[in-house]
Amino acid sequence: MTQPAMRGATAIAPLTTDDTAVRTRLVEVVVPVYNEEHTVERCVRRLHAYLGETFPYDYRITIADNASVDGTWQVATALAEEIPQVGAVHLDLKGRGRALRQVWGDSDADVVAYMDVDLSTGLEAFLPLVAPLLSGHSDLAIGSRLHRGSAVVRGPKREFISRTYNFLLRATMAAKFSDAQCGFKAGRTDVVRRLLAEVEDNAWFFDTELLLLAERSGLRIHEVPVDWVDDPDSRVDIVRTALDDLKGMARVARRSLAGTARIEVPERVEQAQLPPGLGWQLASFAVIGTLSTLAYVLLYLGLRQVVPALLANAFALGVTAVFNTAANRRFTFGVTGPRDALKHQVEGGIAFVIGLVLSSGAIALLHAVRPDAGHSAELAALIGANALATLVRFLLLRVWVFNPRRARR
Repeated sequence: MTQPAMRGATAIAPLTTDDTAVRTRLVEVVVPVYNEEHTVERCVRRLHAYLGETFPYDYRITIADNASVDGTWQVATALAEEIPQVGAVHLDLKGRGRALRQVWGDSDADVVAYMDVDLSTGLEAFLPLVAPLLSGHSDLAIGSRLHRGSAVVRGPKREFISRTYNFLLRATMAAKFSDAQCGFKAGRTDVVRRLLAEVEDNAWFFDTELLLLAERSGLRIHEVPVDWVDDPDSRVDIVRTALDDLKGMARVARRSLAGTARIEVPERVEQAQLPPGLGWQLASFAVIGTLSTLAYVLLYLGLRQVVPALLANAFALGVTAVFNTAANRRFTFGVTGPRDALKHQVEGGIAFVIGLVLSSGAIALLHAVRPDAGHSAELAALIGANALATLVRFLLLRVWVFNPRRARR
């Protein structure tokens, strides 16, 4: 049967075999496709057979055709008419994120999921993927090819790109999930709908943005190790996708620093009081400190050509201190939103004053001992003084400025 078509989409709904049956938990699996007329039937039949034999919950498979120009839509509609648990949706525009947004947003299932049409991920991981969502333990779930328990077969080029991309997410975006782009994800439908309202990307960065927003909002993300075999026929433009992902990361970082795009979260998240672990805080603080030091060095060296050392040091230290406090507020201590942002900057300014006193004292001492000291000697003394100031800054931020107990009071 054909449902009323939404703008830009045509839907063929799965058939219902017994309207009087007692409804159990329902999981909807979306399979996005683009020009896959020779692949989609084999993969959907395999997925349907596996779920029918092993999956203990009701399920629906929805083929999301991303504006294919071959016979993919005809194959999809034929499968939807033949198999009761299969439906099909056609979109006029390309984009994996756009397809998932369309189907997930309209779904009446308890849990929504998706997997790549090539079924590169072993289906044995599907029940472990959705079980924590159905039980209410987790909000989102992802398959991870970088989990130590995973078994992955792929070329060195893809392995390098994947690990580099996920390392960048952890280093620059404070991401704690290990694999952003594995095509094997699921989420509680009520949570996913709230996330979709804030996710901007409609292409390959959609997954990453969804996960970053969920993590920033305090939602629980469950990871499952998977068996994964690379598809040699994959049509993904790796270079273009990587560039788009980097642009997406920059956009999300800007929104994070601005404190926007935080969704309404479950009550258990609001009541959670545990701060991020010390190990993660040290790692994040170290990365931000390294970037701040590089910026400080460049500013100081540039200013030192035209102004005295003390003035160049004060200006460079002041500029980098503002960005350092903002970055640590968001990424190291997980504080988002505009509330108390100015207050945190003022309190973080105490660390700036301490650093200024230490570094100015180091400059004064250096010139007293070596009046003819050059710029390189000044810079070495400043870096040493700022290293001590950095330790003081971390303790100050953790124990006082961003202490969760103080925030509750």
